Amino acid sequence: MTRSPLERPARIDSNLQRVAILFAGGPAPAANAVISTAAVSFLKNDVSVLGIKYGYSGLIKFGPDHPMEVGRDYVVLDDKFLKRSRNSQGILIGTARANPGKDIFHPSHLDDAQRVDPLRRVYEGLCSLGVDALVSIGGDDTLKTANKFKLYQDRLPAEAHRIPVVHLPKTIDNDYMGIDFTFGYFTAVHFLASEIRNLLHDAEAGRTYFLAETMGRSAGWLAYGAAIAGEASLVVSVEDIQGRFLTEEEVVDPKTKETTKRPVMVVDEVVDRIVGTMLAREKEGKDSGVIVLAEGLAEYLPSRYLTGIKRDEHHHISIADVNLGSRFSSLVATAYNKATGRTRKVTGVQLGYESRCAQPHAFDVMLGSQLGVGAYRALAEKELNGVMVSVAGQLNLHFVPFDQLIDPETLVTKVRHIDTDSDFHRLARFLETYVE
Repeated sequence: MTRSPLERPARIDSNLQRVAILFAGGPAPAANAVISTAAVSFLKNDVSVLGIKYGYSGLIKFGPDHPMEVGRDYVVLDDKFLKRSRNSQGILIGTARANPGKDIFHPSHLDDAQRVDPLRRVYEGLCSLGVDALVSIGGDDTLKTANKFKLYQDRLPAEAHRIPVVHLPKTIDNDYMGIDFTFGYFTAVHFLASEIRNLLHDAEAGRTYFLAETMGRSAGWLAYGAAIAGEASLVVSVEDIQGRFLTEEEVVDPKTKETTKRPVMVVDEVVDRIVGTMLAREKEGKDSGVIVLAEGLAEYLPSRYLTGIKRDEHHHISIADVNLGSRFSSLVATAYNKATGRTRKVTGVQLGYESRCAQPHAFDVMLGSQLGVGAYRALAEKELNGVMVSVAGQLNLHFVPFDQLIDPETLVTKVRHIDTDSDFHRLARFLETYVE
């Protein structure tokens, strides 16, 4: 018999009695829509739900001297706790960047007791709570951890308790493979666009320019979205560093001492492109504006611009410390003066952190809610393990296996860049000031 459109989805009998929900990494708008709807979906089907507090930071310490403690390490997610939380700001269960899989970057490492010890603690901590399944919410690092947690369990004895894991993709950067748009992206774009529009009024009042550096890591989704919605004069991201804007430099690996080549931007060409926009706007009678730069461009700066910048254990630079907008503002002001004989004030600003816990946009609440429901459907209806929940079209759910998203040898994910032949990329070029 066909189900009426006004009937609730059929109740599904499953073997699940208790699930855990965990959020890790940076905040994102609509996080609570995801957490709340995932929890409510299980609760409505008589499955109890625990919210693991502050990512993996409590689980990773689990042991005789640190048992899982309610209130400190986890909370019971019930209807009272979740009441009207879908549109709320922040993260109901908190977040952290503790990473129990950080020392595992090859499948063989899963056989090393020392490397997998943090994963063992996570597994035993969840077992101590009687958890039957784990809902992981986070960025690509959290996706990698979810995959490693599954692979760890795959190596356990056949009679061992298994905790299926599904992952819900989260990042305002929108650089995720396997999904078109991640929850929080449109809210962050909306928030940053409003800041850019404020800067436009400021610039117009003083006949100046702002170089606004936006978050986004290694891809330009946030920069392009904010520039389009904020009516910026130009946007430049890593995807644009091609052709005459790209060259190479020799670098010495600090560990191996071997000389290799790395791609770098031709800074003078990028600066000239920005000045070209300023001059083209002057021909239109416009003597102010906002130029948006994606923070990932910092990775393409020649080494001489990165002296003194902190690096992590993998020798990656701290992008925020580069302060791209400020560095380029003096270069642009100097090049403008050289081209025109006149001065123009150019100010660099950094935008991004203030958008991560903004009031969620309606679309992100809808998208996040569907992802949350998708966690229930993946685990209870379809009995899946090791999949990421995705949506497309009219929020239609899809379940993407981890092995389609993660390199089986390196256990890392691939960044999803903007396709420079796409209509999304061309949209920005159509709306910008034309440069002959």
